[in-house]
Amino acid sequence: MNADLSLLLGLVLVHLLGDFALQPRRWVEARYTRKVRSPQLYLHAALHAGLTFAVLGAATLTHSTAGSLSMALGGALAIGSSHALIDLGKAYLPPQRLRWFLLDQALHLLVLLGVWLTWLGDWQPLIAFWQWLFTPPVLGVVVAYLLVTRPLSIVIALVMRRWSAEIDNPGTLIAAGARIGMAERVLVLTLVLLDQLTAIGFLLAAKSVLRFGELRGAQDRKLTEYVLMGTLLSVSTAMVLGLLIRLATTGG
Repeated sequence: MNADLSLLLGLVLVHLLGDFALQPRRWVEARYTRKVRSPQLYLHAALHAGLTFAVLGAATLTHSTAGSLSMALGGALAIGSSHALIDLGKAYLPPQRLRWFLLDQALHLLVLLGVWLTWLGDWQPLIAFWQWLFTPPVLGVVVAYLLVTRPLSIVIALVMRRWSAEIDNPGTLIAAGARIGMAERVLVLTLVLLDQLTAIGFLLAAKSVLRFGELRGAQDRKLTEYVLMGTLLSVSTAMVLGLLIRLATTGG
């Protein structure tokens, strides 16, 4: 099983190398401007095919239960051709959009997963993953992470609404406070689930240092109280949620 997982990680590794470390910016720009007529599109796909063949070929030579070199060649061609099609489709979409970038990477990873499962000739790893995913501890953690993002942002905004109108603090980024709060709660929840409660103190201290100059310069007691109240509410809700999940899934 370790060898099988190493093969999957190797495929993901060369994908990241080919898509980011070994892809010049001019290749991406050529794909968006020339699309299907871009030689860089096919050169990029060939690079991925070559990297994939190297990984699968190494697996063939080092593991007696692995597939043949013909399977390695087939897997490399499948990844190379699918990579060209996915990147070509992305070239017709608006650039610099996070949603298309995430979709692009998700499709590439699904192809890698398909090649890996075909190489193994066994769906058991996928079945085992789904069985693990739908266990109460895992579902509880997933629910907790979903709660500390948008739902808790809405709750905290409603709680703080009565004081928001009293704060006049122009010059801040739109919705930046909500995004910072989400990231803060995700970190706090992670630290609680890892039983690293002491680190939460360092997180609060770091945030206090970053906000000190702003609050001191504003000389506004209302703003100081508002920021402090929002921070404590955000951190405390994430901590309580994390502790409840630990109690529910591990019995304390």
